[in-house]
Amino acid sequence: MSGRRTPSARRIADALVAGCGRTYAEEAGIRLKDTPQPLYQLLVLSLLLSARIRASVAVAAAGALYGHGMRTPRRMVDASWQQRVDALGEGHYRRYDERTATQLGEGAQLVLDTWQGDLRRLREEADGDRDRLLAGLQRVPGIGPAGADIFVREVQSLWPETGPWFGAKGLQGAERLGLPTSPGELAEAARGHDAAKFAAALVRAALDKDIVDEVTEAARAR
Repeated sequence: MSGRRTPSARRIADALVAGCGRTYAEEAGIRLKDTPQPLYQLLVLSLLLSARIRASVAVAAAGALYGHGMRTPRRMVDASWQQRVDALGEGHYRRYDERTATQLGEGAQLVLDTWQGDLRRLREEADGDRDRLLAGLQRVPGIGPAGADIFVREVQSLWPETGPWFGAKGLQGAERLGLPTSPGELAEAARGHDAAKFAAALVRAALDKDIVDEVTEAARAR
């Protein structure tokens, strides 16, 4: 019977990261570092992920856009609306493709006009204030609260002043796993793990009950 005891929060966190500790940026092929191009790519991915569409489709659509050279705001603006629509279609992002193609063009232009194509300027404007960063991100067409949440969640290991940040979906995953839903207690349970990878793993648990079951069993076996 001892093997069926509820595992500790630490064991669950360890099993969660071991099983699915991968950021969505990694899944989309973004080598995230503090330079303009990958930060912009993360912004695009955050916009795509924030729609009511499967995460795998959003990741595929992001990859298609990058594959067609739309990796910077300048290249996104220079692409035609139809080229953006076609790339989104390649990733099967068809339900919102026309509206999203427009938002991507308008958003890229705003990033160029407001931050000279470099989102590190937005970080400087926020000056360590996460709420200001979230608000700044939402100036970008297509980036609402959900998209801003995703960007901060994924960038927190690179911009540590933004963390710990799990977002509503991450906290939902924590609750399903029986982990604390207080951000401070949750961060303590995951101490030593990459914050962005842990947060992304929580989101995956929120989206997939099978992950919850697998992680719980793996934690019991530790």
